[in-house]
Amino acid sequence: MSERIIVVGSGIAGMCTAMALAKQGLDVTVIERDDPPPQGDADQAFFEWPRRGATQFRHPHAFLGLMCNLLQDNYPDLLEDFYAAGARRVDFKEMLSPELQPKYKPEPGDEKLWVLMCRRATIETVLRRYVERFNNIRIINHVTIDGVITERENDHIVIKGLKVRRDCTDVMGEEITAEVVVDASGRTTRFPRWFKELGVEVREENDDAEIVYYTRHYKFRPGVEEPPRTGKDRPGGDLGYIKFGVFPGDNGHFALIVCLHKVETELREAIKDGDKFDAICRSIPGLAPWLEEGKVDATTPSFGIGDIRALWRHYVQAGRPLVTNFFAVGDAALRTNPLYGRGCSTSILHAHILAEILTAEQDPVARALAFDATTEERLRPIFETSLREDRNGIKRSLAAAQGK
Repeated sequence: MSERIIVVGSGIAGMCTAMALAKQGLDVTVIERDDPPPQGDADQAFFEWPRRGATQFRHPHAFLGLMCNLLQDNYPDLLEDFYAAGARRVDFKEMLSPELQPKYKPEPGDEKLWVLMCRRATIETVLRRYVERFNNIRIINHVTIDGVITERENDHIVIKGLKVRRDCTDVMGEEITAEVVVDASGRTTRFPRWFKELGVEVREENDDAEIVYYTRHYKFRPGVEEPPRTGKDRPGGDLGYIKFGVFPGDNGHFALIVCLHKVETELREAIKDGDKFDAICRSIPGLAPWLEEGKVDATTPSFGIGDIRALWRHYVQAGRPLVTNFFAVGDAALRTNPLYGRGCSTSILHAHILAEILTAEQDPVARALAFDATTEERLRPIFETSLREDRNGIKRSLAAAQGK
């Protein structure tokens, strides 16, 4: 198995990277530990796909304007596939309150302010089936990576490939060689640890958002209309001690999210119970209409995700790359609080940045430096905005906990 470019991970970042590179005429092999999506519809993917490699797989997702417009400009047929699978477009005007809608006067560029709503399982299934249609992308599942193959060159290491196991049963030591390795393995990436074992320390900016994020999914019963998402009582907000929101999904599904600061120990314990989760949500005026008795059924228990943080990894330090022929994209390189929904957008933008660099530059060091500089230029503002929002949220939560 020897391919020019290896992408590690077939999640949203991995699939977007494979698409962006293949669109430039490059040959790509994507390797993934987990199963491929099951054959069947969106519900089958959501309820039956054991997606161990994506911790946030069953938490809500949305495509913000940045990602939507990149898809519209570069992959319009993929957008049609999303619509066919039940994904929904929500335009800017639909997000305005009833008070603001009559006053709204569209301006040039407002047509780019829209979002796409559907479940992560639907997103990944549609992406996977679309990517499979590229004749220069190969996807291999059930591959576990055990380490990296590298050489030392002057003041940095050069990645040459990966040590892998197929189906988690083969003898360790099988090797996949590559000219370029892309880490799209997400928040649980092991590459920084492997580089550290080789004496290369990847510096991190790492700020805890100090929240825990809880989700429960529901489905409307046949014939039930979705409540309006505008009005005096909005279905999303920040009360200081609790953050909440509605994520409409595809095919009649939706999710409610509740975010709590770590100091809210009693609420955090209560919300793990499905009935108490519902009771807490019904006590919030903006969420109550979504849980009206007899109109919806819960499709999952309440479940949480922790380790919410703003994280940025620096693979270029003091003006020199630590590793060449290696690029980290998406959550493997930088993370923002999923509450803001920016992860998908930063992933596809990062993928397109990488495709631009690899086709414009041939020298490995020049590539590493250009990728780092362009990432800083185009993604740092998004990261910094999210970090400021995290810090302001922490202040509000602590003030509420102290009765201020």
